[in-house]
Amino acid sequence: MRDTPPTGVEIERKFLVDRLPDGLPEGEPIDQGYLAIGDDGVEVRVRRRGDTTSLTIKSGPGMIRIEEEFPIDERRFESLWSLTDGRRVTKTRHLIPLDDDGLTAELDVYSGDHDGLLTAEIEFPSVEASDAFTPPAWLGREVTGDSRFANQGLALGRRTPS
Repeated sequence: MRDTPPTGVEIERKFLVDRLPDGLPEGEPIDQGYLAIGDDGVEVRVRRRGDTTSLTIKSGPGMIRIEEEFPIDERRFESLWSLTDGRRVTKTRHLIPLDDDGLTAELDVYSGDHDGLLTAEIEFPSVEASDAFTPPAWLGREVTGDSRFANQGLALGRRTPS
């Protein structure tokens, strides 16, 4: 069995969601804007999640990605936020505990240009845990690595397929 990923590496799968699950917990608003997106999908973004603001650098789309996140103060966030005009997404994130080994689904309900889009991401401690995962019935089609459903693609105004 492989060890857990090194610090700064995430193992994550993404799914479309057709309908909200019963008993949905209260969510937290997220404003996310992109400062830079490389041709290879590497991104630099700023995010406000509730009262927390951060700067994040991520590698391109896929199940295993490099991710480094740094807290920033509100003044710095506001300064950088102005540079993301035309490259933003807004959503509400609901954390849904799953029965599998303490996993949590991060269910995102999009608003604005992508109103009605529902996605869920699950982060895993190892590739083996990801491979062994059986999605609950409320999760729909898997779209891990599909750039049409990546937040950066949505922020650039790409429309998702029906």
